[in-house]
Amino acid sequence: MSFDGRLLGGIGVLMAVVETGSFVRAADALGLTQSGVSRAIARLEKRIGTRLLHRTARAVSLTEEGRLFHAEVLPLLQGIEAAATAAAGAGSQVRGRLRVNADPPFGHFLLTPRLPEFLARHPELTVDLFVRDQLGDFVGDGFDVAVRFGEPEPSGLTCRLLMRARVVTCAAPAYIARRGAPGHPRELADHECVLIRDPATGRPFAWELHRGTEAVPVAVRGRLMVNDGRSLIASCLGGQGIAQLLDFMATDMLADGSLVQVLPDWADETFPAYLYHRAQGLPTARLRAFIDFLAEIV
Repeated sequence: MSFDGRLLGGIGVLMAVVETGSFVRAADALGLTQSGVSRAIARLEKRIGTRLLHRTARAVSLTEEGRLFHAEVLPLLQGIEAAATAAAGAGSQVRGRLRVNADPPFGHFLLTPRLPEFLARHPELTVDLFVRDQLGDFVGDGFDVAVRFGEPEPSGLTCRLLMRARVVTCAAPAYIARRGAPGHPRELADHECVLIRDPATGRPFAWELHRGTEAVPVAVRGRLMVNDGRSLIASCLGGQGIAQLLDFMATDMLADGSLVQVLPDWADETFPAYLYHRAQGLPTARLRAFIDFLAEIV
């Protein structure tokens, strides 16, 4: 179909509705009336020939066709924004909104405590942080960047290694006093262990202890399985059993003695975290700034 400049305006209104979640807030953001937003969406739907939004008295959400349209159009609009910024000679200005998808351990323990520092550097920037246990629909959900632990998931995204966290095996002093400390990885099978659920499978993560090139898988058991790092730490501190934590999660507690490391000679296993962002076009200034900031904190 021939290009109609009004189509781009309608798409901009749609993006504002999706981002704010309502016609009223979109109207405020765009400096329009609510009826003006409604008319723009109606004209866009008529132009495209399909319904893009479900409208109820309480909420607005994308239809399936709207979700697919949004996923296709969003990177194009971001490319236009990046090109306009570069053409205006403002490629170094960090401003706008950045949507971040973070794995819970990274989000809770590494990123959130340092975000005030990042925002202080860039007063014209807003960050929407979503701490999730899965990558999900990166493009459809409008994310700019994600940090996920585990091997890369198949996708059309740019992906690169950000860090490797060491896996440490820990217990509370009260548990060690009650049950003793294992002297070899295989002795873990005789201990009560706190398990954590793998969101991809619903089953507990397997345990494998490493010393140099030697790896010993252990069929551990435990009466408690949790689905997040904070619950894992709390149950371990409470003396429920032995747990495996990523090193940055346990640093302070190992330092103050509230946890003790068991089998310290078998702590060479690492767990990778990868950075994801869209492959198309040049990264925006805000995305480049955030990626540089991540490199500082890991």
